[in-house]
Amino acid sequence: MSFDLILKNGRVIDPSQDLDLVTDVAFAGGKVAAIGRGLEANGAAVRDVAGLIVTPGLIDLHTHVYWGGTSLGIDAEEFARKSAVTTCVDTGSAGPGNFAGFRKHVIEPSQVRILVYLHVSFAGIFAFSNRVMLGESHDLRLMAARDAVEVAEANRDVVIGIKVRIGRIASGPTGIAPLDIALQVADETGLPMMVHIDEPPPSYEAVVERLRPGDVLTHCFRPFPNSPISRDGKIKHEVLAARQRGVLFDVGHGMGSFSWKTARAMLAEGFVPDTISSDIHALCIDGPAYDQVTTLSKFLALGLPLRQIIAASTVNAAKALARPELGTLRPGSIGDASILSLKEGEFPLEDVRGEIVTAGERLFAEGVVIAGKWWHPA
Repeated sequence: MSFDLILKNGRVIDPSQDLDLVTDVAFAGGKVAAIGRGLEANGAAVRDVAGLIVTPGLIDLHTHVYWGGTSLGIDAEEFARKSAVTTCVDTGSAGPGNFAGFRKHVIEPSQVRILVYLHVSFAGIFAFSNRVMLGESHDLRLMAARDAVEVAEANRDVVIGIKVRIGRIASGPTGIAPLDIALQVADETGLPMMVHIDEPPPSYEAVVERLRPGDVLTHCFRPFPNSPISRDGKIKHEVLAARQRGVLFDVGHGMGSFSWKTARAMLAEGFVPDTISSDIHALCIDGPAYDQVTTLSKFLALGLPLRQIIAASTVNAAKALARPELGTLRPGSIGDASILSLKEGEFPLEDVRGEIVTAGERLFAEGVVIAGKWWHPA
């Protein structure tokens, strides 16, 4: 069989196949073609990645990449290059009122895959910057249930779920009511939700109690207030009950939603996040989130095994998206791969409250394969 590209001699970590070994990965026709030692080039491009880690293409389940269309938006391709991400999942930047522009001007031209949780609010997250912060869920007149159903149904190739943001900052006087509307949209379309929770009211418990199997609660390692742990460091009953019934828990680091204290307490109780995401946007790209590999590295500092961390940004994220062709290097799957290095040293990593942990090792992005080709933005 002829190949287009071979990655030689890398440490291949693919949790979907329980792989962790030094071997080659070959691509042909935009797909993964083969995994094995000593694959013959026969005219294929070859990259020697000895000493580096090769994983399925990283999926960042929580990003904001409507660049130019919202004040939060960052450039997906530039972010992907710096973070070795091959799939950016935009979570609510656009709603049904401005999704068409997002699709035409950002999603379709992008070489990086962009999938979308469509916001139930008409114009998505339209007014968040350093100077203006207006919660899009403050006004129920913006909750566009019929429009959201129509847009989601017409764009099933990229819309994978419904987004709503709840809390004092995001929904303010409307409280938990926008979640009830989003639930109806999700039920009507048969799609899962991703739900943001910030400061109370409502409480973390009240929000998580409403979520269904397959729904994603993002910002799951928040600091106080609306932390998933109580004063004694124990996980709240409602959180455990939600996981038991199949609710998924996503990190969604961002500018205010990852705390070392919370993370330590949750992991001490055996509560590992289903997915690890950056919640990257214009207000956290220069810290404290920075990018996906920095976010992943924080879990190395917390003692989580590397294979489990990779799973939380590959196969687990693909399952949350119901896209089994992603997050794996199985032959025949989509030909995306991320090339990482794991370096030792002293790396200061901060949380959203300013606590700094000095990590002894850290992941760095070294390259990306998209659709079977070595890729970088033009």
